[in-house]
Amino acid sequence: MATRALILVEGTRGSGLPYVQTALRLGLHPIALSADPAQYDYLATEGVEAIGVDTDNLDALIRQCSQLRATYDIAGITSSKESVYATVGKLCRYFDIPGPNPASIEQCCDKFVQRQLLAEAGVPIPAYRVAANAADVESSAAELGLPVIVKPAVGSGSMGVRLCRSIDELAEHTAYLLNGKHIWRSPPKVLVEEFAQGPAYYAAVMGHEVVGIGAADYDPPPHFVYRECTIPALLTDEEHKRIADVSLSCLPALGLDWGPKSIEVRWTKRGPVVIEVNPRLSGAPTPQLIKLAYGVDLISEHIKLVIGDEPNLRKRESQVAAGRFLVADSDGTLDWIDGASRAAAVTGVTEVRLYVEPKAPIVRKGDYRDCIGHVVAASPSHAQTEAILQRAVASIGWSIKPLPTVDEREKPGGPSP
Repeated sequence: MATRALILVEGTRGSGLPYVQTALRLGLHPIALSADPAQYDYLATEGVEAIGVDTDNLDALIRQCSQLRATYDIAGITSSKESVYATVGKLCRYFDIPGPNPASIEQCCDKFVQRQLLAEAGVPIPAYRVAANAADVESSAAELGLPVIVKPAVGSGSMGVRLCRSIDELAEHTAYLLNGKHIWRSPPKVLVEEFAQGPAYYAAVMGHEVVGIGAADYDPPPHFVYRECTIPALLTDEEHKRIADVSLSCLPALGLDWGPKSIEVRWTKRGPVVIEVNPRLSGAPTPQLIKLAYGVDLISEHIKLVIGDEPNLRKRESQVAAGRFLVADSDGTLDWIDGASRAAAVTGVTEVRLYVEPKAPIVRKGDYRDCIGHVVAASPSHAQTEAILQRAVASIGWSIKPLPTVDEREKPGGPSP
């Protein structure tokens, strides 16, 4: 009998390894397909079969999977990376195996199209405009009124997202997006949106079921870098129901009837307003928080769905789980970072992960790449979990050596440029 293989197209820093480990635990043989397999160090660590292939080329992926099918029983194909998820859906359709609807994924990943479809369905969203050039951005902001959120219509991880509170900030960020500094995977299209103010939440959804609602906290604007996420969010029954209802109302509007979704919401003066629908599993550490809080392993249940098995979303735990991100506070070179072992020894801490090592360059981007690690903790109460996190994070320290200035580099005997 041929070995059952799970094809993993690309990966992510946070969830790539858990997908590999879960596949192995389920008795599957994971095979990674990537344009650059070396970027995922966990593949070598886990001894995962990895194949280099252009993952932006559907025909190349079909050829590679067809070759693999001569040796393996391909039980499923999936990914934890949003940018290739529509391609994964097309592969699944080609090989007639369970997977997401690629057309639904594509229209959801274009945030302008997503906004249009949600608005047509009557889902509460921020007021918005789409712009193709600087003049459009300026006129859109004038119509909506400052402050506004300005962001690429296609992208993830808060890349290129900024709150613009003045004409100068608007012009600066527009120039950043349209004058070559931001990397576009598609023709430039900018969303200008009303700034929906209020507490941030997100719903983790599998199929048509809200598995959990978390509270999200960010570093101060103008950027939106995650600082902390907590599951379950501290909500009344009525608030929970309203967020769940508005989250589920997005699914038929966007044609998302299969698999995992993550729906971001702000609780504003008019109640819950949908900020964004992500047509894939939430990034790390949310799957771990769901597992700690409820005993539901979303990655395992997603893979079961991928290979044609029935997922089990029954809750078996009742805890409060939270993750705190360690965010770089300056640019330069990481001189040292320590205290991870002390943090891990704090009772209630379940994971401490550092993403960088000493001597690594630190260049803040105002998005998820500013995070240099995270700490996860769980306990029976919100107050206790927060106290555990505070103690653990306080035991981790680092130093970032500033980059030399032009004057310092030009001094005799100064650092080389």
